[in-house]
Amino acid sequence: MLKIKHASGYLLPLVLVTTPYTAIAQESDRPKAMIEEIMVTAQRREERAHNVPISITSMNEDALREANVKTLSDIAELTPALRFDYNAAFVQPTIRGIGTAVVTSGGTSNVGIYVDGFYSANPLAADMEMANITAVDVLKGPQGTLFGRNATGGAILVTTSDPEKDFRGTVEAGYERFNARKVKAYMTTGVTENLMVDLAASYRAGDGFVNNIIPNGPQDPAQHENTSIRGGVKLELSETSSLLFRYTHHDINDATNIVLTTGKQGGETWRAGEGAEFWPYPADEGITTKFRETALSGDYPTPKFKLKSDIFQVTGSFEFPWASFFSYTQYREDDTATLYDQDSTAHPVIFNKFYINDTTFSQEFLLVSNQESRLQWTAGAFYFNYENTFDPIDYSLFGAPFTKASGSNSVTETLAGFIDATYQLTDRLFLTLGGRYSHDEFSDSWVDIVDFSTGNIDRVKPADLSDNNFTPRIVLRYEMDQASVYASYTQGYKAPIIDLIRPGGPANVNSEQVDAFEIGYKYAGDKLSFNIAGWYYDYKDLQVSSYPRGLSSVSNAATAEIYGVEAETRYYITPNLDINVGAAWMKAEYDSFPDASRFYVCRDMLACGDSYGLLLPVTYDASGLSMARAPEVTANLGIRYGYDLLEGRLTHSLNLYHTSKVYFDSAAQFYQDAYTLLGIRSEWQSGTGRYSFAVYGDNITNENYYNQSTVNSFGGTVTWGAPATWGVSARIDF
Repeated sequence: MLKIKHASGYLLPLVLVTTPYTAIAQESDRPKAMIEEIMVTAQRREERAHNVPISITSMNEDALREANVKTLSDIAELTPALRFDYNAAFVQPTIRGIGTAVVTSGGTSNVGIYVDGFYSANPLAADMEMANITAVDVLKGPQGTLFGRNATGGAILVTTSDPEKDFRGTVEAGYERFNARKVKAYMTTGVTENLMVDLAASYRAGDGFVNNIIPNGPQDPAQHENTSIRGGVKLELSETSSLLFRYTHHDINDATNIVLTTGKQGGETWRAGEGAEFWPYPADEGITTKFRETALSGDYPTPKFKLKSDIFQVTGSFEFPWASFFSYTQYREDDTATLYDQDSTAHPVIFNKFYINDTTFSQEFLLVSNQESRLQWTAGAFYFNYENTFDPIDYSLFGAPFTKASGSNSVTETLAGFIDATYQLTDRLFLTLGGRYSHDEFSDSWVDIVDFSTGNIDRVKPADLSDNNFTPRIVLRYEMDQASVYASYTQGYKAPIIDLIRPGGPANVNSEQVDAFEIGYKYAGDKLSFNIAGWYYDYKDLQVSSYPRGLSSVSNAATAEIYGVEAETRYYITPNLDINVGAAWMKAEYDSFPDASRFYVCRDMLACGDSYGLLLPVTYDASGLSMARAPEVTANLGIRYGYDLLEGRLTHSLNLYHTSKVYFDSAAQFYQDAYTLLGIRSEWQSGTGRYSFAVYGDNITNENYYNQSTVNSFGGTVTWGAPATWGVSARIDF
């Protein structure tokens, strides 16, 4: 397997890109006002970075550290047109307006997340700790040819380092506001001439930044304590072949995204009973809508989210004179337990708790051409089996004991074959043709339907659902000195599912499809790199969620249209000073969506019956409205200045992120106005590179903003983004 090092750190190096399988070829000596020639495998075969006809934002280890990135979701502040949103603890990334808010058994993301080439389907385990990460690369646009299932929006590729023969290690410790502590460590060494091992560990804990306004309630309700351990053993079978065995364990106890506040939007407080004269709880007690606050009574359960993951992976790499062969085998188990106050008040309106077990097995074979030829190609096969069990889903209504509301199970299975080839038509003109044929099955599903009047449970087993799909790709690229221009057509596909817990019984939800057209220009000179791309997406049969009676209901929206332009550049102004700028403008609208949901509080006791005081959905025509989680403008700025000091080097970094108004629902009823986040960091590194010390701050202007907003029959709830935070850290490399 080719292993190439990332160039040293810049905050948004869009042109200098990598994939999970390689990093950048040469490492610059700082300070050096020169962009090195960089080789990447963004198309899973080795190419010059500025010749890759895909829009990519890449962040190496230095860039992630300088931007104070702690978990994967933080990369949104470094990547134009990317958002990381949440639905309770479910992590739901969106790229260029394509994402999902679906929360149901078997409902995976539109954005594929890959760690060292392995697909991670579970949205509850997506926001990983950034320990021993050497690179994160965001591929924008459908990746239906080369990067597995459901990558209609794009792919996020996370790369870690392999075990090495020479001993080396690093330990980093830090302390932040809100009593946050973190420790990260990594070690690798050779055991014999052909056997190498490594071990990475991270620990992060803190009190959280949410205050509880109820005196007898839990203090610091958003506490967290997260531990991850990852070990690897690499066996070199020969000079051209190796096996890498990895085991990862995550133990997460983190309530950050499930401690809720009542949302206040459009001048209205979105809680059950708002304005309802005979609602049993007073309107002005046990509720808050303020920044960093929640209302939790000590008389009722405290929110929690716990995750335990065990992941086993084997990577095989075999070099032949004519091709390289790779095998990726993965088995993982994820168990989660979630309990939260779904109405976000101190009153016992409704509490939910649910237990989710996920079992994943995947196998991929990849064959990549090696020989110098006008034809370069990649071919492979992919198998994926994902069992997703939501059982039980319990609830407590108006202080009653917990009882079962539902439970469900599904098995998602995919078998696919793919090929992608580039032919050099002339000295400067290249044609790429690719395609993936996928067979998807949604099987062995069941759902427990509860009769609330009698307590009887009826287990329903709907018929299996299957689908076949072919997603093509065609690219024409013209190469110039230090630059290239390209035009591409790519099709993306998200598999159909069965909505198991829909009120009224299970129902099939059709597959999504997106036709994506893109043109782009890339340049990489000695001191300047520049990318610009424009795109148009025709998006059909969107899978969307609504939440009547607190349970998810999934259906297909009709059509949507997305188009936009994004650009990124970096410039070495002097050997000590460089700047990165990125921005995306996007127009994302529903073309035809006549049956969206919009909520109102039912205040007529006679008309509402047992729904009196609840938030009820009504059919609403969202045609022409902005799509959810698709802000019109996102932009970022990174400035880095370094100079020699005390026999070492002091580097100052500034990171600025801006997003325009973003809607959280398809009816444009719940939203977050535009906001800007500013982060800074100063780090001194010794001349030997062995020691470093840093002070840093995030959101130093203390912007108040929502990072999630959901609505159900019992309330419209939000969680807050982190306030102004400072920290210090120290690192030793040995």
